[in-house]
Amino acid sequence: MTSLFHSARPTADTVRSEAPRATLRGAGWRSHLGTVRAKARYLRLLAWPVYGFLLWRYVDKNGLPYNNDLVFVWLIGALIAAAVHSGNRFGWLRVLRDWVPVMGAVWAYSLLRGYGSHTPWAVHWAPQVAFDKVVGGGQVWTVHLQHWLYTPGHLHWYDYAATTVYMSHFFAVFVVMAALWRKRHERFTRLVALYLALTFAAFATYVLFPADPPWLAAQNGHLPAITRIVQDVLNQSGLPRAGSLFENGSRFDNDVAAMPSLHASYPLLLTLFFWPVAKRRWVKVLLVAYPLAMAFSLIYGGEHFVIDILAGWTYTSVIFFGLNHILDRRAKRRAERLAAAGADDHGGLSHPEKRPAEKIRT
Repeated sequence: MTSLFHSARPTADTVRSEAPRATLRGAGWRSHLGTVRAKARYLRLLAWPVYGFLLWRYVDKNGLPYNNDLVFVWLIGALIAAAVHSGNRFGWLRVLRDWVPVMGAVWAYSLLRGYGSHTPWAVHWAPQVAFDKVVGGGQVWTVHLQHWLYTPGHLHWYDYAATTVYMSHFFAVFVVMAALWRKRHERFTRLVALYLALTFAAFATYVLFPADPPWLAAQNGHLPAITRIVQDVLNQSGLPRAGSLFENGSRFDNDVAAMPSLHASYPLLLTLFFWPVAKRRWVKVLLVAYPLAMAFSLIYGGEHFVIDILAGWTYTSVIFFGLNHILDRRAKRRAERLAAAGADDHGGLSHPEKRPAEKIRT
């Protein structure tokens, strides 16, 4: 028995011989871990260059992606690249968790919007023209502005500015959402809720009240000749691929989805959303200027009547204040329930030992 016990115990020589092996194994694991970290660091450094290269190749081959579904794909790709660059191993899963449902809802709207162009009701143009002639002194404001400012075959700086503002519609809200997602997630979810409610409310109106924009009303002979400024600028500025998006169109397009104007709605939504927290004067100036600049671009460019823009602002105001009121009440009730549950668990009167002595029956 004694020999058996002695043979089971490691001797000093055995310990000394195994110590270098353990040290080598530890050094090997540390070396392997260092290699993995180095590779991960290289992947982090490559995240943005790879994304930029893929985006450049896509734009070079297909033109600027301005459809909602394509914008979301590239936006999600940018957020994934940012997650990889930051070293967060599971950050890309969080990106997919939060953004794929939003992308699905926007894609569904885009698809339904295309189908909405085939409604059984007649397309409206007379009410918009009549209203705009009243506020325009006998002629719609698009005709007035293009007569005063537009020069066929010669682009002015304000033509480029109007086009830039118009095209920002396809990116601005989504970029703001991405910034909020990274910094203020609760504000991100609130903006998404407002955006989707506004978008689908507008879609319901497109189905029930298909309406011509000014350029299409002019093509149908209801107005004097009108030029689509944005299309003209894109075609004349050496960006044929970007311009061809209007010519080739998309199966999601709906030319009679003009009332209300979502181009006018989204800038006002951002203004109302950020105005309470805007502290700097230049931020407030920007928040006021953006909806007004968009309104001018839409009217001057022949994309919307004045009444389309006023309808878009009305939809935005009703949904912003109405939905915010509902969501705030829900959040308040939830906070009250949580507070009540916390009181019951930590000092409430739900346990006999917490009740006054005279109330406890023996």
